[in-house]
Amino acid sequence: MKELEQITASRRGFLGLATGGAALALGAGQPARAAQVRTNARILILGAGAGGAAIANRLSERLDGAEITVLDGRPQHWYQPGFTLIATGLRKADYAITSTEQWLPRGISYINEYAAELDPEANRVTTTGGTRIEYDYLIVATGLVLDWDAIEGFDLNMVGPENGISAHYASPELAELSWHAMDKFTSEGGVGMFGRPATEMKCAGAPVKLCFMAEDIATTKGNRDKCDFVYNAQATNLFGVPVIHHRVRQIMDERDITYRYQHVLKGIDLGAKTATYTTPEGDVTDTWDFINVIPPQRAPQVIRDSGLSWADRWTDQGWIEVDMQALRHARYPNVFGIGDIDGVPKGKTAASVKFHIPVVEDHLVSEIAGREGTRIYDGYTSCPLITRIGRAMLVEFDYHDNLTPSFPGVIAPLEELWISWLMKEVALKATYNAMLRGRA
Repeated sequence: MKELEQITASRRGFLGLATGGAALALGAGQPARAAQVRTNARILILGAGAGGAAIANRLSERLDGAEITVLDGRPQHWYQPGFTLIATGLRKADYAITSTEQWLPRGISYINEYAAELDPEANRVTTTGGTRIEYDYLIVATGLVLDWDAIEGFDLNMVGPENGISAHYASPELAELSWHAMDKFTSEGGVGMFGRPATEMKCAGAPVKLCFMAEDIATTKGNRDKCDFVYNAQATNLFGVPVIHHRVRQIMDERDITYRYQHVLKGIDLGAKTATYTTPEGDVTDTWDFINVIPPQRAPQVIRDSGLSWADRWTDQGWIEVDMQALRHARYPNVFGIGDIDGVPKGKTAASVKFHIPVVEDHLVSEIAGREGTRIYDGYTSCPLITRIGRAMLVEFDYHDNLTPSFPGVIAPLEELWISWLMKEVALKATYNAMLRGRA
């Protein structure tokens, strides 16, 4: 019975709920950790975000004697799932900000610098401060970079209510400025433009969430008839999973939100308040009063220059060439990837990170112990798709676009439910923090 409970709990996705978020944060109800493996291996982790911090904590418990180094130049840890809540006025910027160091385990080395050069042939990384670090195993958990320069005419200094520009992906502070721009738009009215880039991106549902939330806020204020909402999809769908696309389209139709396919933001003209979109028929230019800008997203340049990227896929983006199930590099077997940097068909969400971590842990520790790893990543991705304040759909799916609900028969994944909203607003952060500590 206990084994059955553990198996059931392992399929409850990222959010958990009742015994999930709060219990995980306290470390309650977790299965006993595996026995330690003795080693003097040098393990270098690039990035101290969700994936880097979590794997550092887990490996520090699993490996006795390992030399673990974490390299990350940002002193702040950002709780990025909270950016949408900040950008819609439900939280302040400080909700998403903690220190990077507080999440890292004792006994490891933390270097507050970025990687400047990575040589996987020599098993060596050079930091921005000039320090050379030799490794036996490398875990790439750098996340991705936002290519703001790819949007012609745009600058992050434009974000805020004065210009009607939102860029909530940029940082907690700019997410809060984005809220002030949305607040003004939903009070005064006009045309609001939303959309996403054509590249792979983290939390691909976030642009849809922001559009839904803005429409709901305008409705709540009694200003819906003064606002037009336009969602510009980069492809021929509104969401990559067909059944979710159809549900999102239905909601947009019900709420009179205009949607356009194959419209990719190319540039903006602040003075004229116009946006130019690339389409199959040529460029289209529209006027706006509010626009949410989300740029193309790519691997950091140091990763793209390292030779770890795919040579024949995502060549404009640079995601690393890992096996989609083992998350181990195809050409450098001592290299693993966690999180957004992985070149896999799906998995650029915090929920995916949670499922990457035990796979990488298993294969790396098994390698050190002289055995084969067995765990696989099946593409699990979770997106609490907020549709209005107090309502969300808890959509979960895998590599094959199969819905993988954590609570079948209890929470319908395509229904707008208060309980799904509660999981996003309340339970998620506790579970996320537990993950960082290696407990979830």
